[in-house]
Amino acid sequence: METQNLMNEYEKSNHSVGLSMWHFEWCTKYRYKMFKKEEYQKLAEACIRRAASLHKITIIEISVMPEHVHVVIRISLNISPAKALNILKGLSAKFFFEHHERARLRYPRGHLWSKGKFAASLGFVEADVVKNYVRNQEKHHLGNHTL
Repeated sequence: METQNLMNEYEKSNHSVGLSMWHFEWCTKYRYKMFKKEEYQKLAEACIRRAASLHKITIIEISVMPEHVHVVIRISLNISPAKALNILKGLSAKFFFEHHERARLRYPRGHLWSKGKFAASLGFVEADVVKNYVRNQEKHHLGNHTL
């Protein structure tokens, strides 16, 4: 990618120019395989996407596995990665329980996600590699565990 194209991808506002792109990963509480069924994987993904869109967090890539999630996101320079992660985890759990009330049998207090998390900042060079990794999660996690 040419330098000129990179400059076109930076976020520009009145007082800042830059890019904040992140790879996040988090697990379900107790690592329960809550998303073994495809319908629950799709519901979890939809809940995460909704939480992101409500807070202007751009999801570049997402993969919901049976007991954990990977996302590659882009956020405004006005929001911290910690805040973005809290928004994605907190709101997605709220939305998930609203649409799948029986999940409260496993998580009566409404804590879908564990406290643990992974976050790594990405630049343009790493973005394609990480997007590919997230896109191919099933291949990466056959018999392997993360976090």
